[in-house]
Amino acid sequence: MKLILSRKGFDSSAGGVPSPIFPDGRLLALPIPDGQSLIRYRDIAFDGATLGDLVAPLTRGKITQDDGAHLDPDLIEAMLPRRPGWRPIFGQTGPAQGHLRNHGVGPGDLFLFFGLFRRVERLNGTWRWVPDARPRHLIWGWLQVESVVPVDEARSSDYAWATYHPHFQRPGEPNNVVYLASRRLRLEGLCEGLGETLPGAGAFPRFAPQRQLTAPGATQTSHWRLPAWCYPEGDRTPLSYHANRQRWRKHADQVELKAVARGQEFILDGEEYPEAWPWVRDLIRARTSASDA
Repeated sequence: MKLILSRKGFDSSAGGVPSPIFPDGRLLALPIPDGQSLIRYRDIAFDGATLGDLVAPLTRGKITQDDGAHLDPDLIEAMLPRRPGWRPIFGQTGPAQGHLRNHGVGPGDLFLFFGLFRRVERLNGTWRWVPDARPRHLIWGWLQVESVVPVDEARSSDYAWATYHPHFQRPGEPNNVVYLASRRLRLEGLCEGLGETLPGAGAFPRFAPQRQLTAPGATQTSHWRLPAWCYPEGDRTPLSYHANRQRWRKHADQVELKAVARGQEFILDGEEYPEAWPWVRDLIRARTSASDA
């Protein structure tokens, strides 16, 4: 099994701003703009309103409610009306998909989605960024792969529920695939037989310190603090794109990593890092817990 840290959602280049952390600690990963998508920000429901009510004030009108939204990964059923058979889905294409393919990412492997977030507040009836709040990288969702389907092979009636997805609006594009979620989480015997059933995909609804990647107090969002087991000790293969050992610094109970600025998919071999799976299970098990952001 492989664990993939996958960068998704608004940031300084895609969307131009972070995604919001609300005053009560709730998270919302904003989908990036996409002119080819059939989905508009005004179509996507959240907390009794639409994402159009958020993106316009947070981007100061650069993105409007009528702009196309690349809702991918699509993890929350309540965000759109769904056709029968819907399940969480994630698409990838181009060089990023080539990286996943070259590492053999497929059924059973697990994506942890992370993105750039910043606190927001309500002022005079609209949302704005908290002036003294710094952006940070947070893990905001997960998806364990049940199957990988090339989009050009997924246009049969079996996948009629998925044709709304932005990757289905790119016919003929090379390396264009979708990853379909497992219905329940399977982690090397950690979830079976323990009287618990955890979902194979979902979004973390609230901020929690254990899902923050950016080190507390760091001046750069890409300066991460990770569990100590992440350190590429001995001949263990480092997280992909992070083979330069100068990026890593080991401490007694944690690891510092200067994460690369570019790249979407960072892959870790779960056989070399078996400590990853109880860590992931515990993150997902505690998904409803809240903490002060």
